[in-house]
Amino acid sequence: MPWTRLCCKARRPIIIIQSYPAWTVEKGVPLTREEIESIMMDLTQKFGFQRDNMRNQLEVFMTMLDSRASRMNPSLALATIHADYIGGENANYRKWYFAAQLGLDDHVGYYSASRRNKPIDPNSMAPQLDVEKHDSLAIAEHNWKLHMRQMSHFDRARQVALYLLLWGEASQIRYLPECLCFIYKCAEDFYLSPEYQQQRSPVPEDHYLRNVISPLYRFIRDQGYEVQGGKHVKRERDHSETIGYDDINQAFWSPEGIERIHLKGGKRLVDIHSAGRWSAWSDIDWESSLRKAYIERRTWLHLLVNFSRIWIIHIVTFWYFTAYNAPFLYLDENADEAGVQWSVVAFGGAIAALIMLVGVLCEFTFIPSTWDNSAMLIRRLAVLIAAMVLNAAPTVYICLYNRTGTISQIVGLFHFVISLITTITFAIVPSNKLLGSSRKTLHKNLASQTFTASFPRLKGSDRALSIFFWALVFGCKLAESYFFLAQPFKDPLKALYAERIHNCSDKYLGSTLCSIMPLLTVIMMFVVDLILFFLDTYFWYIIWNTVFSVAFSFRLGTSVWTPWRNIFSGLPKRIYTKLVAAADMDIKIKPKVLCSQIWNAVVISMYREHLLSIEHVQRLLYHQVSSPGDENKTKLKAPTFFVAQEDSSVKTEFYPRHSEAKRRINFFAQSLSTPIPEPLPVIEMPTFTVLVPHYSEKTLLSLREIIREENQNSRVTLLEYLKQLHPVEWDNFVRDTKVLAEESNTFSDASGLGPNVLNSNKDSHREMEKRNNDLPFYSIGFKSAAPEFILRTRIWASLRAQTLYRTVSGFMNYSKAIKLLYRVENPKVVQHFGGNGDHLEQELSRFAQQKFCFVVSMQRYTRFNKEEAENAEFLLSAYPQLRIAYLDEQLPETEGEEPVVYSVLIDGKCEIMPDGKRRPRFRIRLPGNPILGDGKSDNQNHAIIFARGEYVQLVDANQDNYLEEALKVRSVLGEFEQLHIREASPYSHQTTFTDAAEPVAIVGAREYIFSENIGVLGDVAAGKEQVFGTLTQRMLAKLGGRLHYGHPDFLNFIFMTTRGGVSKAQKGLHLNEDIYAGMMAFSRGGRIKHAEYYQCGKGRDLGFGSILNFNTKIGTGMGEQMLSREYYFLGTQLPLDRFLTFYYAHPGFHVNNIFIMLSVQLFMLSMLFIGSMSSSVTICSDRAQEGCINLVPVYDWIKRCILSIFIVFSIAFLPLLLQEFTERGLIRSLIRLGKHFVSLSPLFEVFVTQIYANSIQTNLTFGGACYIATGRGFATTRTPFHLLYSRFAGPSLYLGMRILLMLVFASMTMWVPHLVYFWVTTLAMIISPFIFNPHQFAFTEFLLDYREFLRWLSRGNSQTHTSSWISYCRTLRTRTTGYKHKHLGHPSESLGADIPRANFRVIFVSEIVLPLMQMVICVLNYLFVHSFPSDLDRQGIAVYRSGLLRVGALALAPAIVNAGVLSVLFTISLLLGPLMNMCCIKFGSIMAAIAHGIAVLTLLGFCETFWALEAWDGSHAVLGIIAAISVQRFLFKVLTVVFLTREFKQDESNRAWWTGKWYGRGLGMHAISQPLREYLCKIIEMSMFGCDFLMGHIILFFLFPICLIPWIDRWHSTMLFWLRSSKQIRPPIFSAKQRAQRRGIAWTYGALFVALMVVFIVLVVGPLVMSKVMPKNIAKVIPI
Repeated sequence: MPWTRLCCKARRPIIIIQSYPAWTVEKGVPLTREEIESIMMDLTQKFGFQRDNMRNQLEVFMTMLDSRASRMNPSLALATIHADYIGGENANYRKWYFAAQLGLDDHVGYYSASRRNKPIDPNSMAPQLDVEKHDSLAIAEHNWKLHMRQMSHFDRARQVALYLLLWGEASQIRYLPECLCFIYKCAEDFYLSPEYQQQRSPVPEDHYLRNVISPLYRFIRDQGYEVQGGKHVKRERDHSETIGYDDINQAFWSPEGIERIHLKGGKRLVDIHSAGRWSAWSDIDWESSLRKAYIERRTWLHLLVNFSRIWIIHIVTFWYFTAYNAPFLYLDENADEAGVQWSVVAFGGAIAALIMLVGVLCEFTFIPSTWDNSAMLIRRLAVLIAAMVLNAAPTVYICLYNRTGTISQIVGLFHFVISLITTITFAIVPSNKLLGSSRKTLHKNLASQTFTASFPRLKGSDRALSIFFWALVFGCKLAESYFFLAQPFKDPLKALYAERIHNCSDKYLGSTLCSIMPLLTVIMMFVVDLILFFLDTYFWYIIWNTVFSVAFSFRLGTSVWTPWRNIFSGLPKRIYTKLVAAADMDIKIKPKVLCSQIWNAVVISMYREHLLSIEHVQRLLYHQVSSPGDENKTKLKAPTFFVAQEDSSVKTEFYPRHSEAKRRINFFAQSLSTPIPEPLPVIEMPTFTVLVPHYSEKTLLSLREIIREENQNSRVTLLEYLKQLHPVEWDNFVRDTKVLAEESNTFSDASGLGPNVLNSNKDSHREMEKRNNDLPFYSIGFKSAAPEFILRTRIWASLRAQTLYRTVSGFMNYSKAIKLLYRVENPKVVQHFGGNGDHLEQELSRFAQQKFCFVVSMQRYTRFNKEEAENAEFLLSAYPQLRIAYLDEQLPETEGEEPVVYSVLIDGKCEIMPDGKRRPRFRIRLPGNPILGDGKSDNQNHAIIFARGEYVQLVDANQDNYLEEALKVRSVLGEFEQLHIREASPYSHQTTFTDAAEPVAIVGAREYIFSENIGVLGDVAAGKEQVFGTLTQRMLAKLGGRLHYGHPDFLNFIFMTTRGGVSKAQKGLHLNEDIYAGMMAFSRGGRIKHAEYYQCGKGRDLGFGSILNFNTKIGTGMGEQMLSREYYFLGTQLPLDRFLTFYYAHPGFHVNNIFIMLSVQLFMLSMLFIGSMSSSVTICSDRAQEGCINLVPVYDWIKRCILSIFIVFSIAFLPLLLQEFTERGLIRSLIRLGKHFVSLSPLFEVFVTQIYANSIQTNLTFGGACYIATGRGFATTRTPFHLLYSRFAGPSLYLGMRILLMLVFASMTMWVPHLVYFWVTTLAMIISPFIFNPHQFAFTEFLLDYREFLRWLSRGNSQTHTSSWISYCRTLRTRTTGYKHKHLGHPSESLGADIPRANFRVIFVSEIVLPLMQMVICVLNYLFVHSFPSDLDRQGIAVYRSGLLRVGALALAPAIVNAGVLSVLFTISLLLGPLMNMCCIKFGSIMAAIAHGIAVLTLLGFCETFWALEAWDGSHAVLGIIAAISVQRFLFKVLTVVFLTREFKQDESNRAWWTGKWYGRGLGMHAISQPLREYLCKIIEMSMFGCDFLMGHIILFFLFPICLIPWIDRWHSTMLFWLRSSKQIRPPIFSAKQRAQRRGIAWTYGALFVALMVVFIVLVVGPLVMSKVMPKNIAKVIPI
């Protein structure tokens, strides 16, 4: 039934026709559209909603009703919608109603609220109909259902309408679902009050926004932002000090929280008559009413609390294994002490209790100290203390008082049983459920249970699989770890634990160090083994997860190794049975005809995308042919393709080999052979929306971007590169364009075949002329510069890049699919319109718009430049049904007021106004700027109100979709299990709440990464995403551990929007916004499924920098997740098997990366101990020998550890190998893996692991998580050396160089072949950024790069330069110091983002304790090697010296020299600077260069002197340098953390130091104290400069020989881009002048580079070669 809707057009509305064919009077609707509109209009006038909000929500409501009514009775449709929103078992409002105990006290507060505060006068409460006051939850639920059943259709529609109107205008409050429930409750109470009925005049249109939403919005905004200079800037608050969305929402979970809400006068909201609370919202004092509900302190202790069961399982089990295998540590060999062994092993129970005890103590810091919380934790603490005493006391008794005898054995055995019970209990039972819940606490825990622990149940077979899976994982893990790690460890333990080294003494420490050296070595080895014990679990998890997932793929039929499926020969039948709802068709048509329409449409769509040539299309299409014997009749002939695929004798080519068309057709055929939900008739399918958030992603590539190089470092145009990647598709495109050009007569005689050249003797000339005429087509895609031909080329390129146009055109295939299915399943429609194609197309378009909506949320739409605006307008003109939501900000009319922000919706049918803009369909005012978080989630939230239908698919702006996949959408929507509903009201007597199944909240789908095969890095990134999106999620969905990962998941619209939306948005904390929606849905009872038969395209990052930026964003986001309350709730409440699934699929991956890199570092530190002993003490294989030490078992341990770490790294390739094997066969899988290895991808994997580990460590220490725009362009541009160095020095290069020095020492003192792997690993951490840099080894570019590196080191001291070493150095420092408060308007304030000062308590461990421990370890090892007699005195007595002074001199002397030089230079600059700056603008740079040069020479000089002091002993010198670096590192970190104040964001103080000009720098009073601060900074900077100078040159020296390999750039490009030599990217073209200039620079800096390289080689190699003639007694001259 058509209806008219008013759309805002200034004061004059425009009429838009909207039809709801399933909701008409003829269908017997309980309420007409006009009646529903009247209801919403009345609510709007009485509550003060905006008119556009009303019109928008009317469309939302009517679309929902029409969608439901298309497949059920209209009355039932209204009842089910009401049940989903308000009254049903799974409605969030109902759950909140009972969780907040309103079922017992509908007045909110009188009966249920805390009695500690002033009671409420019951006479002030409004009477409630049919609700009794009672204490029985069952009675309350009965009364609720009775009330819902008796409710009229009018009231049901009114309640849903009221909720929608409140939700549609709630803005940020949509993130607070229970707050919104309370708002709705207050509004409902007001509606039922006499005041509402007596109200005659309408309230102002923005009353609700101004009085209810805006005050709370301002409170939320002010938590994160403050006003400076009239602008909102981010506050320096971490999450622990910010009352965020979740804290506010939790206040409405319980009556105690609601009771705390006070008005500005101090009166409680619950003290007000229930009908009057709606009017009191504007007077609420939110500052005093809200508090933190969970404190997200930035600490690693979250891991101990949330994942305590992981630590218990591993640490206690490792204790059991080690204690059992090392009885020699605690048993007397000559006595029978079996009881002691039982008890010592059983002490693991006390360890388990201790871990739990520490976890509970940590919980005190995360949970607010309320009476209830403290009482609960204290009770748990008491139980744990008792458990620990119970498990520790027997050990004390047996070991100290009764080691032998029967009683000892009995007590020991009994102790072991108790220990096992304790450990198993703490490992299995979630910590929050240890003490259970009594009846007294049942009501109090109801809210927590409802909103944090209503986990969906796994069905029986899936739960059994989950338990069996983890039993298998841990069974294999424990067996392997025992025999490979724990049992072999007893040999080195036995060899070293009691070993004492003789004839060893330090001058200051005496023999203490020598006596404990073996013990320290054992401790380090023990810790390494424990870390490997953790890593083994993840190793077995990956193996069995992959095996099970592959097995399920065989079972589902998604593998190419399932021959029984007859994939292609049965495809026509499957198209008919699985894509067409033929059973309900009015006219019966042959299946072959129906199948042909769908198949032909799929083939033609691929042809239009230039995936197929016309020849291929002819072979793939169904054709009408004459019937044999009767030429007047025709029959439909199927293509031979269906049988040819399974008949090897047929050699016809149906599509290009290994083409995109082949992949899509193969998956289409494969997927239809799997189980798929039966589709409803297309008329009955539910309405759904595709929502795409867009910020600055490229919409459509311009011609300039396509045919010009990106920049001077790029060697290829985008079009040329795309032509090389897609040669067949380009050829099809050119052929198609030529045909169009000939038809349009845009040029004459295009083929060169005029009548004057038709002679046979001119064939060659004609062919040459034809090629010349065709050259423009094959070069740029067109010959005529007509706009339509230019646009075709732009579109062709855009559809092969990661653009918004590709996404829109791909997902608009839903519209095409719906039209196609509507035609196929409703032949009467085609007959009705006869031959009128235009009217038929209009009907098809109307129907498609009824069932499908596409919304792009363009956050920056009003700020688009001209090109972006034109591209957006092109999208609207190409797809008129496309809707664009954007934010429109209007400047305030009065100065000092805030801008007015609107949420606006337009589409391609909106009128274009004189200013070129489109007139909005809806324009809804917001309380303020909605972008308070990291952007994407807020962008989705403001646009979600424009979504239509029952489901929404979330899609990123770099995805794609295909027609054949869009045809399956009805089956995907069927996964929500809402399409076949029995014809009974959810409130009827036949329906009980126990019958209600847990709703499906999210349905995930596969992703095909279309950026695969675009070079090694693109393929590695694609492979990881492919494995995660298929193999991993397949198993996660089966085990009940899948969450929401953003794309291309389908979401249950009502379920998600009534529970906080499709993502979360607190800035920083919710950086990975999508996964929080998944955790929210999972915790609140929503099931999450995964559809194997449906896939979307997805682009991934392609370059080294962009991939690692993405990994950094994921890693820092995981760091934020560790702090979140969601991890706390899941980690402390999930049953064990599901907890393990959650842990190892999400945080466990990142913890595993941390453990991998930690194992590498700890292993190298243990190698320092072992190497120190092996280089100083005689090695023997028999412990009984004196004067030597048995290190043979230790060497075996080294080999085993290296093998373990190697296996842990290598397991990353197993999932991709098996995934490729199952879907593409053995040969393709081996080829892909082989290409990865040949392209050195293992080096990249090592580097990625370190980036992941570093990003999460940095975030948990310093914070600062923020969105990183990774950029997803093609990685063809060479990145300069200095940019790569500055980007990755902190995360990886420094650590890699420190490990390299340790590895050099280990290799020099105790070489084993297994160390080769560590050399590869360490070098990967250092050189990976340069190995994977395009054209890194082009000789001239390499030398020019060196020049830029030197310039980067030296600039920024006279003039501000963002790309300089000093800027990089200051950025590293500001992680700790932070910036001074931002001064708006200062010209250099944009040099860096706002960074707060790090919390001292947070960074104390990471920045002081850990460097101190490393320093102690390194110095002790150096002292040990110098603890042996170096000489004899005159009496022949051994002389013992200490290396302490020597290592101290090496560490501190360069800093002292630098301090002296800086003092002199500061005096010179202060005296001469003001004068010299007038004539020499480079004075500051010269002074800095002098200081930096001296710092480098000083560092080199001291290192060489130190080597000489060590009598040219290379191993001792390296160990001394390692120790000196650790000392210097610790010292500088202490200076930075303790003494340095905040950094100025501008760099004036640095330039003032070198130029001597301190006035006029904008420093104010800081100019007095700043020189002293800068002096400390410069001392640190000088040492850092020397290290960076040497380290950068060492890396360049290593890379330089590679540049000398012939044709290395060609081979390197082949490795990176996977392009054959014939398709190599051409070298850049330069003018003669540019070539001469580049050549001159290359020669000059090449000579300098070679000279420095020679000097370096002489300094390092010279003493080694000339060791016999080098002086050995320098230590006597310099006695340190």
